[in-house]
Amino acid sequence: MHGTDMKAFIFDLDGTLIDSLADIAEAVNRALDQHGFPRQPLESFPQFIGEGVGTLVERAVPSDALHTSDIPSIIADYQLHYADTWRDKTRPYDGIAEVISDLRANGIKTAVLSNKPDHFTKLCCDHFFAPGSFDIVLGAREGVPRKPHPQAGFELAAELGVSPDDCVYIGDSGLDMMFAVNSGMLPVGVLWGFRSETELRANGARKLIATPQELLPLI
Repeated sequence: MHGTDMKAFIFDLDGTLIDSLADIAEAVNRALDQHGFPRQPLESFPQFIGEGVGTLVERAVPSDALHTSDIPSIIADYQLHYADTWRDKTRPYDGIAEVISDLRANGIKTAVLSNKPDHFTKLCCDHFFAPGSFDIVLGAREGVPRKPHPQAGFELAAELGVSPDDCVYIGDSGLDMMFAVNSGMLPVGVLWGFRSETELRANGARKLIATPQELLPLI
């Protein structure tokens, strides 16, 4: 059972710490252009993001072309384009950097665990947040199952030197909430992200927050 004194706050990245929707969409659309597919509207992308680049690209490709397309090559092209677009319009959500600073000032460990490729996860955290904002930053890595599988969560807690039930996991999707439940962490859903309150509740969110400042009472 979760006590009131949480020792570590672990964050999802896209839709939780940073609003990266437009830059991800533009990179996907450039890859679609390249392969002769229609672009997808920005408002479709909240439903495409969250389960890694493979799923992102598969959801963006027209369904009738999925079986005849070279998905790995579209994914590779997306990654090349994202290397150009990742910081064009992306910004941290208002107030999140200050809250991370406050958490750390209170002796709380902070980390990032994302299904975004590890290289881009680290790149974004280094660029958008001050040095020393996070103890550990992890994205999707070869050989480690992605969220909602708990393996990376257990690894991360061990590396931080805390028990999973002393960790808060903060995310914007049902998948994040499932991951927190599976890992034995406290699932906190953010209402400023890419997915709905209904989805967060349905997947086990124990607390919903409308501003980053609402995290501070959890310490």
